[in-house]
Amino acid sequence: MEPIGILYGDLSPTVVNCSISGKIRQGDYVKIKHQEVGWVLAKVDSIEAKTNLSIEKSYQVMEGNSVDIQQSISSKLVVIGYRDERNLMQFPRTPFMAGTPVYQAEDDFIGSVLNLGRNKRGRAYIGLVYGHNIPFTIDINSMVQKHISVLAKTGGGKSYLTGVIVEELMKNDVTVVILDPHGEYAAMGNKASPSREMTRFGVEPRSYKDKIIVFSADGGDVPLRFTLSQINVKELISIMNLSDSRTYVVPLRKAVDAVRLSMPEYTFDDIITELKKQDDSSLSQALEKELRYLKSLKIFDKRGLRIDEIVKNGKVSIIEMKGLPPDVQELVVQRLVYSLFESRKKEKIPPLLMVVEEAHNFAPQQGKAFSSKIMRTVASEGRKFGFGLLVVSQRPAKIDKNVLSQCGTQIILKVTNPNDLKAIGNSVEGLTTTSLDEIQRLPIGVALAASPELPIPLFVEVRPRETDDGGKNVRVVR
Repeated sequence: MEPIGILYGDLSPTVVNCSISGKIRQGDYVKIKHQEVGWVLAKVDSIEAKTNLSIEKSYQVMEGNSVDIQQSISSKLVVIGYRDERNLMQFPRTPFMAGTPVYQAEDDFIGSVLNLGRNKRGRAYIGLVYGHNIPFTIDINSMVQKHISVLAKTGGGKSYLTGVIVEELMKNDVTVVILDPHGEYAAMGNKASPSREMTRFGVEPRSYKDKIIVFSADGGDVPLRFTLSQINVKELISIMNLSDSRTYVVPLRKAVDAVRLSMPEYTFDDIITELKKQDDSSLSQALEKELRYLKSLKIFDKRGLRIDEIVKNGKVSIIEMKGLPPDVQELVVQRLVYSLFESRKKEKIPPLLMVVEEAHNFAPQQGKAFSSKIMRTVASEGRKFGFGLLVVSQRPAKIDKNVLSQCGTQIILKVTNPNDLKAIGNSVEGLTTTSLDEIQRLPIGVALAASPELPIPLFVEVRPRETDDGGKNVRVVR
């Protein structure tokens, strides 16, 4: 092996300086032989060139004059560690020696120190370590027990990556519920088109149609329905488009109470009939109009779905809310997540992972949503009951910090908004300033993965989907 650099200057067990003489780039992995523990893995955190070329000499170069330019390249290496005889990750406890050569790390060494690998039981294959042919996997039990988040700017590939994770969960017969506001995930029942990239990553087109159940107000495999009698008057009023909602509470409550006395389960038509009996004022007419609109959404009915009809062991249940107004979506999420959590606590349904798309809408940092409280509860208590969260969002800064901070594993694609970057920096442990800057320049399909399993956040090239991508951008000009 030819060394690519030499350690110099002030050295510590965790951070060292290295003069560079070989071909090395920021983010590359290197190995250094420590005088006490042997080979140690490190990462090039930053790299810079120092020259003697002043601005005055640069003008001479521009004029065609010959100038003696001297340049030296140095880098800061962050020490990742080594595996001891018990296969535990350790750091050296004494400084490295100045003058120690630094070598490019081989893929096998990187994989063994980071404890990565494909085809390990109970692990989800996400892709390859960026710039290397090293499979990157995540422990599925850790995902469910400690939650996970997928963050990216709009068009950054967050839904595509989430689809990759769900594919891996289906292979391992994990029970999944997806809250899908835009109707992106039903396409996972279809095979993707073969590509050269699939060969490189070692995946093949595949359909999971037998694993997926789609619940939708507009059809799907099963109509999505909630029992109207379980929705209280305050909730009904809040999802109506009324100018001064408080003035409508009393007449609506009178009508609902009267209907409940005669029938335990009822429809919007029953409430409208009772409203007409009691009063024919402008208030009642406005309420009737809104009740008919809510009826047209086909979400609330005399009898809704039971939780055991929605959750099936080893299946993926997609709750498709495309076309529903935002406030109705919030109410649907609140009702569903509450029922799922209560059922899981009583072990009436199997352990599961719940995917929450557009999580900033259902657990906002500022303002209130119907679903905010239950989302915070699941984030803080779900792990005790085998109820995991996969939080997906394009606006990390707008997600409730109590929810985001509970995500043990975070996978971050390209993010450029300063507020979002600040939120990521505050929530991801072990993220250096250099890595945070790199998130702004990530190419499409490359993500930063941080997890308690990993000694340091890693850049990962996401593998191709085996299934069709329902979140593809729509072309306007062809």
